[in-house]
Amino acid sequence: MSTAASPSDSRESGGGAAPVLELKGVSKSFGAVQALYQVDFAVAPGQVMALVGDNGAGKSTLIKCIAGIHPISDGQIFFEGQPVDIHGPKDAAKLGIEVVYQDLALADNLDVVQNMFLGREEVSSLRRLDETGMEKKATDTLASLSVTTIRSVRQTVAGLSGGQRQSVAVAKAVMWNSKVVILDEPTAALGVAQTRQVLDLVRRLGQQGLAVVIVSHNLHDVFEVADHVTVLRLGQNVAEYRVADVTQTQIVEAITAGTLSKVPGQADAEVVTA
Repeated sequence: MSTAASPSDSRESGGGAAPVLELKGVSKSFGAVQALYQVDFAVAPGQVMALVGDNGAGKSTLIKCIAGIHPISDGQIFFEGQPVDIHGPKDAAKLGIEVVYQDLALADNLDVVQNMFLGREEVSSLRRLDETGMEKKATDTLASLSVTTIRSVRQTVAGLSGGQRQSVAVAKAVMWNSKVVILDEPTAALGVAQTRQVLDLVRRLGQQGLAVVIVSHNLHDVFEVADHVTVLRLGQNVAEYRVADVTQTQIVEAITAGTLSKVPGQADAEVVTA
């Protein structure tokens, strides 16, 4: 491991709060392939934590372990200070962990309200869909996030821009009393104006006290919105920095040549410096 601050030592943002989500020594193997090795990771309420690394660094595997898609092979996950077992996405959702994946998982043929309540539809006392109640909650959630670019919550998602679609996906994630929101490449393939909308939205999530994890290849975006950044390399976390204390060049160096605690493919390897 590098000498950068460990996740459990970083409390500057989020008002010095203890982490709401913390991973200690988490490893994940797929047969002979070691995708993650003894990863420590944490994010606190009100903190925007960026997760960066090259292709194959383990970013997607890590968030899928948090989301319950992949069971961890070793280590422990803590939520609000208590050890938890996450066996599936429903377990993660019950804790208050929501993930917005890069493909957004929105149904183009449905409107904004229907997408935000998809699979969680509310029923009135007459055992009919509570369309009025759902529409109000969707509108209020978008308003709380200062999303003003969507003219109607009854327009189909197919007619929305990339930035508007991202806003709907994020609003859908935060509407369910979420405590941790993980965003996977939220600005990928967006134009300049749409990227600005999404970054402003990410910033507002942190300001509202949510713990936010943003997975991104774009270091400019990371420096725009993140408080801290965790660097993964070959399945290991090799550094964590306060964004205010580091340069993009230093992060690139960690991504490409960070110190590994184990050489991939060598079970008994000692610490090696790339």
